[in-house]
Amino acid sequence: MKFSHIYIETKAIDYPIAKSILEKIKETPLIQIKNYKDVFNRSKQDFTLQKKFPKLILAKKESQFLYEGSKLTPDFGNKNFFYNSLVFNCIYNCDYCYLQGMYPSAYIVIFVNIEDFFSSIEDKLNSSSIYLSASYDTDLLAFEKIYPFVSQWIEFARKTSGLLVEIRTKSSNFKEIQNISPTENIILAWTLSPKSIIQSYENKTPTLNQRLNSALAAINAGWKVRLCFDPVLIIPNYEFIYKEFFKQVFSVIPENKILDISTGVFRINSDYHKKIQKFRMDSDILFYNFEEFEGIISYPEKTISNTKDFLYQELKKYSDKKIDFTNPF
Repeated sequence: MKFSHIYIETKAIDYPIAKSILEKIKETPLIQIKNYKDVFNRSKQDFTLQKKFPKLILAKKESQFLYEGSKLTPDFGNKNFFYNSLVFNCIYNCDYCYLQGMYPSAYIVIFVNIEDFFSSIEDKLNSSSIYLSASYDTDLLAFEKIYPFVSQWIEFARKTSGLLVEIRTKSSNFKEIQNISPTENIILAWTLSPKSIIQSYENKTPTLNQRLNSALAAINAGWKVRLCFDPVLIIPNYEFIYKEFFKQVFSVIPENKILDISTGVFRINSDYHKKIQKFRMDSDILFYNFEEFEGIISYPEKTISNTKDFLYQELKKYSDKKIDFTNPF
């Protein structure tokens, strides 16, 4: 990914992560700033335009290194579910992504003080185990060429008892970590979508075949791999599309080698949805006849129920692994 400019907080300059990134993209114009929020939190920014001309911000995070997991994200039965955000925003540009409504800017923010994130987890582990989503507000594996965050999470998790980390991705970047030995503390979770949905709604993401090949390589290397069919989009002929899609997936991926399956329909915070609709008039999937319940937007309850039944019926044809369906309401 190419950046037109890099902003860096003065207090972030001497961190090893900052130095490593700047060495890799040293031809990019560099602008020093006092606080990343002075750039990232400005009002009236154009998210769509910024996606076309991305900028990078290197910053030091001062607080809030752990957040409690969202009810819109599956916890797979883990009691102490948390997420964190080493990176704000994503190199991909999916039509349905909630980040468009959550953040005021599309610029990428990378926090360089990873040790503070690790320390906050160690402190929490003194009182309980942790199930952590480390790739929640971004796609960390997609950034691995810029900086090896996933590699560092793997090594931290390997030596940290009581910690289980999920790294979710749409990338085809497993090759960046293929020489690292697997650990039981890490789950690599691939988000997979039908070819037509990738082409129409998941801009800049790897193809289905690229994702499948990457997931298969991880399985063959001995990693715990989760398959995520999420979000399922209700589009014309969706049942036929997903039937053919599941057939393709399990013709490549050995079902007995995966850990489990995650699925769920499109769902989003209602405030984020309203904001996104204002500048994504080009995307039909954002203008379905949705319903709202307790601040969440999704399909009508009957549609969700029918889709859930359909997904279970189809997935059980191919796998006996546990299926975790995230119900928006």
